Amino acid sequence: MPLLPDITAFYGGGDEAARLTSGRTIDTLELVRTQELLRGHLPPAPASILDVGGGPGAHARWLTGDGHRVVVVDPVEHHVRQAHAQGLAAFVGDARQLGHLPDTSYDAVLLLGPLYHLPDAVGRAQAWQEAARLVRVGGLVAAAALNRYLKVQDLGADDGLEVAKTGLLVRPNGPTTYYHEPAELQEEAGRAGLSETRVYGVQGPASAAVKARARHTGSGDLGQEALERALAAARFADGHPELAVTSLHLLALARRRPAACDEASSGRP
Repeated sequence: MPLLPDITAFYGGGDEAARLTSGRTIDTLELVRTQELLRGHLPPAPASILDVGGGPGAHARWLTGDGHRVVVVDPVEHHVRQAHAQGLAAFVGDARQLGHLPDTSYDAVLLLGPLYHLPDAVGRAQAWQEAARLVRVGGLVAAAALNRYLKVQDLGADDGLEVAKTGLLVRPNGPTTYYHEPAELQEEAGRAGLSETRVYGVQGPASAAVKARARHTGSGDLGQEALERALAAARFADGHPELAVTSLHLLALARRRPAACDEASSGRP
């Protein structure tokens, strides 16, 4: 079950975690919002968390700082070495095949990267199923995805309409990327045996204005006031699920339901 070659080539060097701490307002917005959404749904520390596709540990670092016990698994050896260098527990592994890990062994499982780069539905289903298998009953599965409909709003994207139609972005010098519909995330979670799924827009409805102002001014750092306004808009949108489509990144939060619920939904005695 090998990764697509363009993924390993793309992520084989550099520091992927540096983007979220670049100082650009749009990146800070993504990090702060991901933090507050997860913190609002994770169990109290110290929880055991498996960060699947966690890269060099951009999220594992602050989760560990919050007192959680985090293990990073990533398919790119370079990322795992970077995670180790920061004192994080990490190993090389594939989100679709983690059979060596025992069932219900984590309080929460994060899929904050794998779904972007699994263009086939079968691969995504396998990643969801593994996450649902590994999390305890009632535990949290958090999955990030890219929103296909936002590409339609990007005047600089020649392929925006095609991405909105197919969900696929194939680039000559980068990894093949999959973009979800918000409802599709809920359906994938449900098929894996998860329930109570809610899809949030991460950056919120002001993110397009943030990107436009950054292009206009030539500065990625728009200052604290702009960040606070964007955060306020994103938090407002949390109460209006229909506004999730205004964010580039989507975050699905779901729970593993008890076995009895699985049996009832399947019609088994």
